[in-house]
Amino acid sequence: MTLTIPSIGVQTPLVTLGLTTSGALQVPSSTAVAGWYTGSPRPGAVGSAVIAGHIDSRAGPGVFLRLSQLRPNDRVYVRRADGTLAEFRVTAVQTYAKDHFPTLAVYGPAPDPELRLITCGGTFDPGTRAYLSNVVVYAVGTGAQS
Repeated sequence: MTLTIPSIGVQTPLVTLGLTTSGALQVPSSTAVAGWYTGSPRPGAVGSAVIAGHIDSRAGPGVFLRLSQLRPNDRVYVRRADGTLAEFRVTAVQTYAKDHFPTLAVYGPAPDPELRLITCGGTFDPGTRAYLSNVVVYAVGTGAQS
């Protein structure tokens, strides 16, 4: 599968992601690619498909560096393994403190094909070498698939 977000210049293959031993979402091993969480529906299927990627690293920008710049009505495309294309329309971009992450809103059921794009954001804490927040992009399927 591949993810394309024209408005912020993203075109990346999607690796598969699971959960860590502590139950947290795995992150891609490379900052250059995004990953689809296999515990969520396939992009374009009913429910909330979850795709995660890095904002940056010590080596430089990550695939989702500009994710927070997305705006409502921007388009997101996922080319699925079977060659079909699922199109999504951004409805909201939110930043949440990691200790107030809306797990149910992101991972919970949805009645239609939806997409959640997740990266780190907010303030970087040099002491813990981690961002204090997450950026979540919410998108809905447009019904346009090819």
